[in-house]
Amino acid sequence: MLRTKALRKIFITTLTMFILLTIYSIPTATSKNVLRTNLEIEQITGLATNSIYLLNDDGYLVRSRILLDSTDKKDQVAKILQNLIIKDSSKFSKGLMATIPEGVKVREIVYADQIITVDFSKEILHVDVSLEKQMITSIVYSIMDLDDVVGVSILVEGENLSEYPNTHEKLPNILNKSIGINKKYSLTSRNDISKVVIYYLEEIDHSLYYVPVTKYVNDNRDKIKIIVEELATNYIYEPNLMSFLNSNALLLDYHEENNVMFLNFNDYLFDGNDKLLEEVVYSIAYSVFDNYDVNMVMFEVNHEEVKYISLGDLP
Repeated sequence: MLRTKALRKIFITTLTMFILLTIYSIPTATSKNVLRTNLEIEQITGLATNSIYLLNDDGYLVRSRILLDSTDKKDQVAKILQNLIIKDSSKFSKGLMATIPEGVKVREIVYADQIITVDFSKEILHVDVSLEKQMITSIVYSIMDLDDVVGVSILVEGENLSEYPNTHEKLPNILNKSIGINKKYSLTSRNDISKVVIYYLEEIDHSLYYVPVTKYVNDNRDKIKIIVEELATNYIYEPNLMSFLNSNALLLDYHEENNVMFLNFNDYLFDGNDKLLEEVVYSIAYSVFDNYDVNMVMFEVNHEEVKYISLGDLP
């Protein structure tokens, strides 16, 4: 009986590794499909994946994915932090690096009332001052992308990081995505300031990655209008960041209904071959989900449904 179970375990492990090696050996000529690889892994192996935010050569935090081999929340956080601590950078694509200094130890992880508390060793204070905010942001954003987590508390040797502003509405010393990521300020006055998160793309080591940018602008329009306009035009002002949305694409109208954001575009939502690029719909969908409390984005062209993206469909 034990021998049978052992052989079964070895077989499953070997099969899983074979699938992973097969997926990751896909030539770079199909690099635009890399963004879907983690979803394919989930479907084939049953393993879960989660976002992790790594630093690129331009100083942006870039959204990547890692495999999680446990359903326990504390184990998942431990795996995320293990990947965020600088050890062997060769595990990531060339041009991406971890954000927590080498030698930092995770003293304790607590999950209670949907709050993750992480207690780090004092070595975390040795991070370069210029990278400190990006490190904290990468920790918070990576953990916040886990299901059922509403806040993150960061301790050093049992003490709160008091210099970081509280972003939770009710609880002290709790951080969430309200801290912003890859912040950009385009302000001319103190009036009509909007904070809008927009997802661009960047090619790194022949693969495409999503890069969220929190923009602070003097614009009182609805955020979806700002998102579409920025993706259609202003991305050219962001070094090395891309958007595949046609500059002639227009958002004709939009509305929210039953936790769904309906977006109605003109024909230029399609590319020159009358195809709807996944890079377009995912950039918009990511941006919508980060700015609106909805569970689905419905894409329409001249009021005809062409695609929908639910929160659980994101690569």
